[in-house]
Amino acid sequence: MLRTVIRFIVSALVLMVVSWLIPGISVNGFTGAIIAALVIAFLGWGAEQLLGKKATPQARGLIGFISAAVVIYLAQYIVPGSISVNVLGALLASLVIGLIDAVVPTELR
Repeated sequence: MLRTVIRFIVSALVLMVVSWLIPGISVNGFTGAIIAALVIAFLGWGAEQLLGKKATPQARGLIGFISAAVVIYLAQYIVPGSISVNVLGALLASLVIGLIDAVVPTELR
């Protein structure tokens, strides 16, 4: 349970950093980042169930990259007060999050 809480806190911090670095994406504070991280995790799980393991960020392929961008983009419609992103922002955020995911070992997330 504690591991899950830490994972969402780290995901929220990554979203905040990405929103500071990337134009086209904004997160409404830490609470908004936590809510957005929860929604993105849920949508990512749904994408994985529908598309299979190739749709996960760990697959690092084009399908994983595009599905991550779509998940980030769709999150703004589920929690409109927490995250706002345009198409370019979703693509760039997906790229940056994928790079961070490649550097940070899975055991630490």
